[in-house]
Amino acid sequence: MEINSFEDILRYSEQMNATIPEVMIEYEIRKTGKSREQVIEGVRKILNVMIESVNNGLARDVKSPSGLLNNFAKKVYNAKVNVLTVNFQKAIARAMAVSEVNACMGRIAAAPTAGSSGIIPAVITTMMEEHGIDEDRAIEGLLVASAIGLLIVKNASVAGSEAGCMGETGSAAAMGASAIVYLLGGNNKQIESAACFAIEGAMGLVCDPIAGLVEIPCIFRNAIGVANAFTSAQIALSGVESIIPLDEVILAMNEVAELMSPKLKETAQGGLANTKTAREIQRRFIYQIDIGK
Repeated sequence: MEINSFEDILRYSEQMNATIPEVMIEYEIRKTGKSREQVIEGVRKILNVMIESVNNGLARDVKSPSGLLNNFAKKVYNAKVNVLTVNFQKAIARAMAVSEVNACMGRIAAAPTAGSSGIIPAVITTMMEEHGIDEDRAIEGLLVASAIGLLIVKNASVAGSEAGCMGETGSAAAMGASAIVYLLGGNNKQIESAACFAIEGAMGLVCDPIAGLVEIPCIFRNAIGVANAFTSAQIALSGVESIIPLDEVILAMNEVAELMSPKLKETAQGGLANTKTAREIQRRFIYQIDIGK
């Protein structure tokens, strides 16, 4: 059983008369030799880590060793000024919370990467709270997200060192958007379109971590990634279809990644990382490490 394209997923779905989550469970069974129960319990463990990381980021002191991140998520979560809705505000805060936990060496689920680890937990926990999604249904949403992630890994990249932040938070947003659509009863075409819109919204996004740390601007791009996921899902669920099929969008993503300068792919040599202030921060951080030794 090989899955290399969204067309493959649709074909297996039709042959098996099954949903995308069921296709992904069968795929995992055949690839790993695990039982259905083992596959589901594996995803359940990931879900629980996601929920835990959100809660820890909002409840504990999460100041990164560099000092660049300092409980930002709590400030957003408790802010009295709401640009949109409280629900949206909470979703953004949840994504930031996981990013801070990651920077503090806490336990997170790298889905698809550590640098983008806040997006899917924020999506899933927000859907559970605001739409009454239970744990079993949330697991199905994660399986749909995994299908999109699998396609990106096979045909492009989720690594910042290969595809910039387009590959990290862009992929996570696409995965999250597809999960949202599924959880709200969207069809396969809407799932595909949501993933397309999210990738298109992040196309060409660079990876330029200040001082080479997965902190700034990563935390803010996780917040933007959540907004991207919910926005893309909303558009798709409204009946708007992507002009370009998902398989072609992912190939375009790969082409853009190949055209990007290495300075803009996690090397901390370009973009925000190459600003005067960022270089000063980098020198201070390296000095602190040397003193510590």
